[in-house]
Amino acid sequence: MGNYQNTRHHKGPRELVTGGEWIYGRNPVEEALAAARRTASEIVLPPAFPNEDDQIARIRAEAQSRRLMIRTMDRDQLDRLTRFGHHQGVALKTTGYPYVGIEDIVRDVEEDENALVLVLDHLEDPQNVGAILRTAAAVGATGVVIPEDRACGITPAAVRASAGGAEHIKVAHVVNLPRAIEELKEAGLWFTGLDWGEDAKNYTDIDFKGRVGLVVGAEGNGISRLVREKCDFIAVLPMPGGFESLNAATAASVAMYEILRQRGK
Repeated sequence: MGNYQNTRHHKGPRELVTGGEWIYGRNPVEEALAAARRTASEIVLPPAFPNEDDQIARIRAEAQSRRLMIRTMDRDQLDRLTRFGHHQGVALKTTGYPYVGIEDIVRDVEEDENALVLVLDHLEDPQNVGAILRTAAAVGATGVVIPEDRACGITPAAVRASAGGAEHIKVAHVVNLPRAIEELKEAGLWFTGLDWGEDAKNYTDIDFKGRVGLVVGAEGNGISRLVREKCDFIAVLPMPGGFESLNAATAASVAMYEILRQRGK
């Protein structure tokens, strides 16, 4: 069994979690604590020792300030706990990911004339989802919209792939993706889908100023027909090297930085 460090000498009650999940990795755990959007109950850290790594020391200090239960655990136990994810010896027990309603993102779009919203059309790979969230957080995107069915949610693996960026961006989980796009269009967004076809323009020829929605299609299948029909523009990334297509996260990142470039940032 893992060893528990006694933190009960701290004043005040510890935060309690019923159910929940384990976030793992140093950056994801540190960012989850910094964002403070979830309720945490306990944390797994390496044994404390003088002159420990600065990041571990920061995480430990934050955990102690929040009166979290701190425990140590051998590598095999932590591997199993995190389903063999790249945990770096750190894991945090928290409530599930704090999704927002689509109306929350709609309201933010109405208030920001330079809003940027990502729509992920049934992406299933947590590495792709996480990488997109990482870039979206880095460029200051307004929010991300994902469907509830046949898609990867913001799982611990996706949070790990986002290096904790997922903790700093609003994500709406919706039943009907085309309907959500319509609501966002009514709020002022113009949608560009990353896809190919006769109607596609080079991504640098699209005007990305103002309120922008960017649709990223699923691995292999691209954008679904109903979602594509809601797009105002279709953008393609040129590939003169002859390779079939880019990874979804790579394509999304290129497009997001083109949006920043056009906005002079």
